[in-house]
Amino acid sequence: MRVIPGLLLLAMACRGSEAPVAGPVDAFWSDLERLCGNAYGGRLVEAPPGDTTFAGKALVMQVRSCGPDEIRIPFHVGDDRSRTWVLTRAGEGLRLKHDHRHEDGSEDAVTQYGGDARLPGQPTQFDFPADSATIALLPAAATNVWTVAVEPGSRFVYALVRVGTDRRFRIEFDLGSQVDAPPAPWGE
Repeated sequence: MRVIPGLLLLAMACRGSEAPVAGPVDAFWSDLERLCGNAYGGRLVEAPPGDTTFAGKALVMQVRSCGPDEIRIPFHVGDDRSRTWVLTRAGEGLRLKHDHRHEDGSEDAVTQYGGDARLPGQPTQFDFPADSATIALLPAAATNVWTVAVEPGSRFVYALVRVGTDRRFRIEFDLGSQVDAPPAPWGE
């Protein structure tokens, strides 16, 4: 009978020495933190017919600040420095918000929209359906789903799909090639 308690203690000791397995949120967050301070050029992959918001303009994102609960990623479109993607830890999940500012730093009338990630998500990608605050601010965005993906060493993807419409944006940033850090976003 002494063998069984000994085996049980050995099994418990071995189990306790295993490294904890990171869940998708932790893995995703770690990959973003590894990009902190770096800037990357992007290219427009998909846009709605006739939309020229990003066409022909330099697209640069920078993982500018990383804290334990918030990562800020300014997204510059040519000389327009009004956009910052803000990812925060929300309970066991993630939240994406869009911080839009005027050149003087004041908030745009359309700002702080986004949503909470669908869980469990994947270690490299999360989808963020529009939340109730977004729907109240932008009723047309009620079916918006934003996607943020990080494929380490390869690409960072920001995408939007407005379900049931042809409104789709997809921008891909090359993580294999850093660019010079852009100026601070407006309001920072």
